[in-house]
Amino acid sequence: MKIKTIKKIPVLVLLILVYLSCTDDFVDRNPVYSIDSENYFNSEDDFNNGLIAAYDLLQSTYINNIMGEIVSDNTLCGGESATDVIGYQQIDDMIHTPVNDQVQNLWNWMFAGVNRANYLLEFQNNVDFEGKDIIIAEARFLRAYYYFELVKWFGPVPLKETRFQLGDETTIPRSPVEDVYALIEADLIYASNTLSYTAPQVGRATKGSAQALLGKAYVYQEKFSQAAIVLDNLIQNGPYDLITDYDTIFENEQENGVESVFEVQYTDAEGAGFECLQCSEGNIAVGFNGIRNYNGPLFDSGFSFNVPTEEAYLAYEEDDLRRDVAILNIETWAAQTGATYGTGYEHTGYYNRKYIARQGDLNTGDQNLTNPNNYRAIRFADVLLLAAEAYNRGGLSDVTAQQYLNRVRNRAFGDTDHEISATGATLTTAILNERRLELMGEGHRFFDLVRTGNGSVIPGFVDGKHEVFPIPLEEIQFSNGNWQQNPGY
Repeated sequence: MKIKTIKKIPVLVLLILVYLSCTDDFVDRNPVYSIDSENYFNSEDDFNNGLIAAYDLLQSTYINNIMGEIVSDNTLCGGESATDVIGYQQIDDMIHTPVNDQVQNLWNWMFAGVNRANYLLEFQNNVDFEGKDIIIAEARFLRAYYYFELVKWFGPVPLKETRFQLGDETTIPRSPVEDVYALIEADLIYASNTLSYTAPQVGRATKGSAQALLGKAYVYQEKFSQAAIVLDNLIQNGPYDLITDYDTIFENEQENGVESVFEVQYTDAEGAGFECLQCSEGNIAVGFNGIRNYNGPLFDSGFSFNVPTEEAYLAYEEDDLRRDVAILNIETWAAQTGATYGTGYEHTGYYNRKYIARQGDLNTGDQNLTNPNNYRAIRFADVLLLAAEAYNRGGLSDVTAQQYLNRVRNRAFGDTDHEISATGATLTTAILNERRLELMGEGHRFFDLVRTGNGSVIPGFVDGKHEVFPIPLEEIQFSNGNWQQNPGY
């Protein structure tokens, strides 16, 4: 499937103009017929196609992953030069402004996802058929997912449960963060109560996906009691577990495995181009993260963005089995294998090994834009650490928090000799540190820092400003004074 969008048009205008086009694999073109947006969603096929459209924008969330690392203390921007993808460079240096093409892309693409889910939900009462409740629940999960990304990055955002229309940008306010989270919670509670733990098709949302995201949303709001209840329910009753061998988690054979609670699906079977990155069916972050001018075994080359710092590499203990899975020490690797490589801007000697290209993919078209590596958006280890945080920071049970934390650590070291018995604030620090080590390279670090008041560890971070990103200038201008810019921008 492909969903076409028009670049450089502000999103609230864009979303009214564009819906979707699908390949013939998904839509029967015989006979050809004409529809408009007001008389669609009158059959089961219409609802299935609408749901495909809502899922399709998940693939553009590669930008959330790569930016979530670059903006943190885990990585530097890298690339070819100081002007290679200037939007990323500015974000890395904490000098980004409301005029930033990558911030604009993130805003546009996440709101496109919201609007596609809203389109389906607006007409949900048009027709009944068996299984429609599952489609509605998945659409509500997706709306919550996109809004969760938006509220994390931008704080207050325009909130609507039906399609955005022309003129909304001048009349609909930016809703307070608590109102955005209220809709997210309502959508995820509905989805978790409606869906089962088994998806009707690989890659689709499940009861576990909804519970995990709901628990995360609670933790982000410091609603620790609610988070503990929903996450504990998932841990005890869901079908998920930690994979024994951490080394295999990010290889293709472990996609959608027992540790995956929600995974964004990618494929290397369709080509892509730079003129429409959000149209790619491949994981673009993987090519961007790749080793520059690489020639050797196992990996493909790439653009050398998002390079881990030496400090991030040294944050691991020597016997932590996760270090060399999360971060590739290219000098050590070259010495072991005879591989050769180039050095780009801000070369550190390290690469995000979880999401760099592997050899053997089809790489249809441009190999750097069509990598099939799925994004493990929510892993069971993330769930365990969120639950540990909720039990500890909520003052509920440090013993339970230790148990969940140590499940993750025991796998990381392959023994029980590294378990943590700390309590109180010391345990809190240990849990947050464990989140960094376990989830290195997965796009969560920046948000863990800012939501816990630790953003100042990021070079250039300004308290009271950089906790959120600026609303793109075009959006502010088109709102005609209706929306105020975030503080400091």
